[in-house]
Amino acid sequence: MTTQPTTTEAGEPPEPDLKARSVVMHSDARFLELRSRLLRFVVPATIAFLCWYLLYVVMSAFARDVMSTQLVGPLNLALLFGLLQFVSTFGIAVAYARYANRRLDPLSERLRTELVNGEAR
Repeated sequence: MTTQPTTTEAGEPPEPDLKARSVVMHSDARFLELRSRLLRFVVPATIAFLCWYLLYVVMSAFARDVMSTQLVGPLNLALLFGLLQFVSTFGIAVAYARYANRRLDPLSERLRTELVNGEAR
């Protein structure tokens, strides 16, 4: 289900042809490229993180001897894996922000400007 914007940033109803331009924009090659760029980051990052998390869960459930291995003082492998989950989450967030700033935002801003100004192809 797709939702259409019901108001503009100023709180006014969108122009009737803004909806039509929005529909046309969805078939624009640049918009499709933008979606492709997004998916090229999101899909591999999601799969990698889910595999990493699944490894942590499976090892915690079935490899308790390995996970209870003491590394330094009270720090064992399970605790290290748990902490690395947070590190990898923040790492992915930072990587996405940098990727979006470099590869997504410039193109999306151009498309948005064209759409709002009525210049959509």
